[in-house]
Amino acid sequence: MPRSVPGRIATISVHTSPLDQPGTGDAGGLNVYVVEVAKRLAERGTEVEIFTRAVSRDAPPVTELAPGVLVRHVTAGPFEELDKADIPAQICHFTFEVLRIEAAYAPGRYDLVHAHYWLSGQVGAVAKERWGVPLIQSMHTLGKVKNAALASGDSAEPDTRIRGEAEVIAAADRLVANTAEEARQLTGLYGADASRVETVHPGVDLSVFRPGRQADARRALGLPADAIVLLFAGRMQPLKGPDILLRAVANMTRDDPGLARRLAVVFVGGPSGLGRNDPDMVTQLAARLGISGVVRLEPPCPQRELAEWYRAATIVAVPSYSESFGLVALEAQACGTPVVAAAVGGLRTAIRDGESGILVGSHDPADYARVLRQLAASPQALARLSAGAIRHASGFGWSAAVDRLLAVYTGAVSEANARVEA
Repeated sequence: MPRSVPGRIATISVHTSPLDQPGTGDAGGLNVYVVEVAKRLAERGTEVEIFTRAVSRDAPPVTELAPGVLVRHVTAGPFEELDKADIPAQICHFTFEVLRIEAAYAPGRYDLVHAHYWLSGQVGAVAKERWGVPLIQSMHTLGKVKNAALASGDSAEPDTRIRGEAEVIAAADRLVANTAEEARQLTGLYGADASRVETVHPGVDLSVFRPGRQADARRALGLPADAIVLLFAGRMQPLKGPDILLRAVANMTRDDPGLARRLAVVFVGGPSGLGRNDPDMVTQLAARLGISGVVRLEPPCPQRELAEWYRAATIVAVPSYSESFGLVALEAQACGTPVVAAAVGGLRTAIRDGESGILVGSHDPADYARVLRQLAASPQALARLSAGAIRHASGFGWSAAVDRLLAVYTGAVSEANARVEA
């Protein structure tokens, strides 16, 4: 009798490697998701092989990420990081190489394909048909949603992406949405069959992102003990709204010049997307606004160091124009730090407004300045939100997310087995 729990799955992550450091280039929450899920699936007995495009000729064909988790570097196109707009031209080559790798083994090596982002879904759709296995698709972001909320200076997603997304959504046996809102977007904007859409909240590593003494974290990071520390973590691109935080801080210091002596505004991350065209955007805008003295830039860092930055912060700001979930917000809350974020997309799920953080219903820097100033001036409000942040984040461990994913996988495999037997 065929087994319904997959013994080995093929995970497709074409445009970004799970081995990349999140926070720069195209590496972000998707990378964290793929790594954390793969490790926990392996611990439960389901092996995972992750296919990603090789961006270095020195990359070994296969790397063990963890016991039961392999990363396969697939040669497709030049050995360099390509803009996502240039990757579609490499999809055919990438797909051929994935099929070639599988063909070297006995039939039935993979019980299921899980593709991440629409580019990977294009590969997954072909693999599904060739291997006769279910395709599980996680979109992570949607072109139509991004186009409806473009940041100033950002470019619209092309029609090729919109068409590609529709093709992948139609081909998938199951669509995994990060939130109920994303599930509604899949059905409402793309006509997805609601019976094939499953909502699975991403998680956070609660053993790494946990509360700690703010004073200790500040001492370790060289921050003043009495500073008001505002933190932005993640990729520097217009979509994430780093300029909103800078303009809000300029607003705050203009209204209260004395604040400049206590403020420390820290950006942890690197340029990404259109931000790579203007890698010094944060530095230059801070100079134009006259707040360079309070701004500190730090490179992307491993999770344990990032957790220290969260613990050191007074408030974490996430003023994004669009977020399918917002792992930064969840990680910060798990460390006990309140979040001030845009009331968009998955952030409405990742944050419990008024209890674990504050959602701002606009992208007007003046509105962010007002909320940040009020919170910074109220230790009682910060303490209340900190306690609420820890409570809220505690319900988002990765184990719960993987339990739900395994149920999705099992349902899809059982359905596929029933079709074969019929």
